[in-house]
Amino acid sequence: LLGQILDQWFESEPLKATLATDAVIGAMASPHTPGSGYVLLHHVMGELEGRRGAWGYVAGGMGALSQAIACAAAARGAHIFTEKAVCHVLLGKDGRAQGVVLQDGTEVRSKLVLSNASPQITFLELTPQEELPKDFVQRIQQVDTRSPVTKINVAVDRLPSFLAAPNTRDGQPLPHHQCSIHLNCEGTHLLHQAFTEATHGHPSSRPMIELCIPSALDPGLAPQGCHVVSLFTQYTPSVLAGGRPWDEKARNAYADTVFDCIEAYAPGFKASVIGRDILTPPDLERIFGLPGGNIFHGGMSLDQLYFARPAPSYSGYRSPIPGLYLCGSGAHPGGGVMGAAGRNAAQVALKDFRQL
Repeated sequence: LLGQILDQWFESEPLKATLATDAVIGAMASPHTPGSGYVLLHHVMGELEGRRGAWGYVAGGMGALSQAIACAAAARGAHIFTEKAVCHVLLGKDGRAQGVVLQDGTEVRSKLVLSNASPQITFLELTPQEELPKDFVQRIQQVDTRSPVTKINVAVDRLPSFLAAPNTRDGQPLPHHQCSIHLNCEGTHLLHQAFTEATHGHPSSRPMIELCIPSALDPGLAPQGCHVVSLFTQYTPSVLAGGRPWDEKARNAYADTVFDCIEAYAPGFKASVIGRDILTPPDLERIFGLPGGNIFHGGMSLDQLYFARPAPSYSGYRSPIPGLYLCGSGAHPGGGVMGAAGRNAAQVALKDFRQL
């Protein structure tokens, strides 16, 4: 259990709760959920430019990372098509993947097909079911994709000023503005309470909030004097109690709760808001193809990791369909902006390609 691990190393409850957020991030789990300690390890085991456990902002926003990957691929001769939805994977008479068919009917032929879509979309929607083993299909159907995440993007006309560390007169970003700011994390019991509310179908009344201000480091993201604030919040259930939909009223009610919490730490925050974009779990699923809104394409619980990700006997990126590979977050080692699954899958695919 995460709580036991943190208790062994730390005395400060706010510090333990802050560290605990990385153990439950993106997971419908509490710090008391068995296996949560691994998720913390998963998020601190990497490094950034030689600094172990470090995270960083992408200059130009997260979209700039996608553009950098696209430019690198194009420089190697790749052709990139956007707004061209794939209808299904094309199979030959021998059962091998031979390319994909787009929704407009266009066939794109290829000796190999790599999918970084979720296992659910790849195998339950894009692949002919009769070509897959029944036990494999059942496993993919049973993957836990519950998500507690509602992402809120905010535009503000001034830098938030926190009671714990007020802004200076010149309004310039201070060191804490350039980090991840954790709110409602005075104790792990608050995280567990927020989780419990969501398990009963109710958005947390005091949600866990990770607040980042990327424009504090990258001024080009917002007009002069203004900022963009990224709020990663949980817990919000995919399905509300009583089957109520996540309509505009429900979205705004939850966002108001989040903003009220921030206001308690940084008075004046609500008055500084110019606009906000609210993405609940169903929105994340609809817009980005994330099953259940899960940012990792499936929970990071111990029964869905390592040799069991996405299914036993299929953790090596190959699928039951020869020539079809899984290379997204639903593959080993799981979620996070690190590219490990893609790199590993590419190496496996290249090895197979050389043997064709």
